Amino acid sequence: MNIIDKINQLKKEKNAVIMAHYYVDGDIQKIADLVGDSYYLSKKASETDADTIILCGVSFMGESAKILNPDKKVYLPDSDADCPMAHMVDAKSIEKKREEYEDLAVVCYINTTAEIKTYSDVIVTSSNAVKIVRELPNKNIFFIPDGNLGRYVAEQVPEKNIILNKGYCPIHQTITAEKVLEAKKIHPKALFAAHPECTYDVLEEADFVGSTSGIIDFVTRSPRKEFIIGTETGIFYQLKEKNPDKTFYPVIEGQICEDMKKVNLEKVLAVLEGETEEVKVSEETRVKSLIPLERMLELGN
Repeated sequence: MNIIDKINQLKKEKNAVIMAHYYVDGDIQKIADLVGDSYYLSKKASETDADTIILCGVSFMGESAKILNPDKKVYLPDSDADCPMAHMVDAKSIEKKREEYEDLAVVCYINTTAEIKTYSDVIVTSSNAVKIVRELPNKNIFFIPDGNLGRYVAEQVPEKNIILNKGYCPIHQTITAEKVLEAKKIHPKALFAAHPECTYDVLEEADFVGSTSGIIDFVTRSPRKEFIIGTETGIFYQLKEKNPDKTFYPVIEGQICEDMKKVNLEKVLAVLEGETEEVKVSEETRVKSLIPLERMLELGN
């Protein structure tokens, strides 16, 4: 019995569901029951009938799944897989902004720790941030932790006063406008699709700006055959699966999240066999962070 057969057998025996983010390796996406962006995975985690969730992604994703499913076992194949951006804001910064601004809503990108979520009014993802911010009654919005996504939201919702944090995704930050222009010269027939975690000058060069799922939809609908992709290259697996007749190029070779790539088939099998790497969230933190997560699921529909 090979490793995939073992995974499928144990998954059935333990009534487990394997969820994978677009940024993990293609061999993980291939065996996953559900593949998607952070919003999709959070939504599906709140709906699953499985007893066990294997979350193939980074730590904040596992925490979100546990917050939404306190009675289920949630495992990360590698508990050391983390998101640097998730730690680029702290409680003191949030409390200070609440003192400085009246009528303030703390809008928290899902790429944060469970603890930071407890200080937030609503959680958002890149696919629903603009919609949710626009619907909030508050004039002042402290957008955490990603300053690049916050700036993009501010451009789309000019009627709000968006206060930016200085966080960023190290992967998207390495993509520069200069490198985009170089890629366009090399591939003159290609459209450029960028994730809003990229810097503002990069987004200005884009033919499309959107979440990972948004980029996949854009590429799939487009009659064009070549695309430069401004996000983590794990997305290439789904792009090629859905569009085998199209060609995709990274802006630079370093568009790789090493934390996402820590997840592999051997680690998925190990957590199914040994039930190790279980995600733990204290009940106090879970209850407090559940409120903004549930508000996201309500407003994001």
